Formats: sequence, C-alpha cells, structure tokens
Amino acid sequence: MTMPDVDTASVFLTLKLASVTVLLLLLVGTPIAWWLAHTRSRLKGVIGAAVALPIVLPPTVLGFYLLVLLGPHGGIGKLTQAAGLGVLPFTFAGLVVGSVLYSMPFVVQPLQNAFEAIGPRPLEVAASLRAGSWDRFLSVAVPLARPGFVTAAVLGFAHTVGEFGLVLMMGGNIPGKTRVLSVDIYNHVEALEYVQAHWLAGGMLLFSFLVLLILYSFNAKPRAF
Repeated sequence: MTMPDVDTASVFLTLKLASVTVLLLLLVGTPIAWWLAHTRSRLKGVIGAAVALPIVLPPTVLGFYLLVLLGPHGGIGKLTQAAGLGVLPFTFAGLVVGSVLYSMPFVVQPLQNAFEAIGPRPLEVAASLRAGSWDRFLSVAVPLARPGFVTAAVLGFAHTVGEFGLVLMMGGNIPGKTRVLSVDIYNHVEALEYVQAHWLAGGMLLFSFLVLLILYSFNAKPRAF
C-alpha cells in the first residue's frame, strides 16, 4: 500500500469512527442528559462527575484502564471472549468503545443544558393536554432542545476526529483497521515526512475551524419555536 493510500484509508476510517461514535452517543447520552437535567437524586453529582471525567482525565489513563478491562485477562474481556466476540483492543469496535467513553461529556453536557433550559412549563402544558411522557419528550422536549442536539453532534464528531492518545492506546497503529488520522500525522512526523504531515494537519486545522464557525453561526441565529 502506497503512502497516499494509507492517508486516504486513515481519513475514511476517522470519519467512520466519528460517525458511529456520535450516533451511539446520541442514543446513549440523551437519556443520561435527560435524567441529569431532571433528577433530584443524590447520585446526580456522582453520575455527572463520572460523565465529565474524560474532560480532565489524560486520554492515556482512560486508554490504559480500557486495555486492562477489555483485554484477554480483564473482566469485560473474559465476557466478550466467552460470548464469542474475542477481545476488543486493537479492533475498530475497541476504538468505538473508547471513543464513546472519551467523547461522552461533549455530547451529554450540551444536551443536559438544552433540557434544563426548556424549563418545566412547556412539559406541564403538554401534560395538561393529556400528552403521555413519551409524547411530551418527543413532541415538546426534543424540538425545543434541537440546538443542544446540533451542538452535541458537532462537538462529539469533532472531538472524536481529533483523538490521539486514547485511539493509539486502544487501537495501536494497524493500517486500514485502527490507524486514524491523528496517528497517521504522528507517523509522518516521526518519519520526518513533514510535507505529508502538513497536508493532514492543515486539513484537520481547517476542519476544526469550519466546525466551530458553523456551530457558532448556528447558535447565533435567532430561532422561533
């Protein structure tokens, strides 16, 4: 495989990883964010801190413990092997698991803020019209929280694209399987191939800027609900 082929494979693998991660995070993170926005449980602080932990935790630390848990001798690794799934480290599935955990606060927190900003009044009005809990959530809460969903999806996608430490720990450096764009840039720099590194790094810089520009422009527009 030539170097341009490797770069192309890394780009598509990174986009695939980010897309799958965001989809799973929206499915998993939405109920977590809803619960955090409305619960009065004493566990709210604990759960909220656990969700936000990847913001301050070095990605290599999270990657190390995932390797231990998901490896052949870890508790989860033994379960996946018993189920015939093998072990997850150094596979695309392992990258997805790590990315979901590492990018979770960038999806859950915008959704939680959006749900909290709705306030109880719209839901109370819907309940007075005999709307069920699911109807209130899907017909009232989700449309009103649309900016939060957009922010969560964009930030989750961009954060996954920019991962390095965790994906290197969990996936290694397997071309076409676990070598994502950030690892590919590292390889070029290590090999003193600065021209290739400039192209990829410049592309990521432009992508990050455009993502934030679109996000800020969207949030700055007045919206009528």
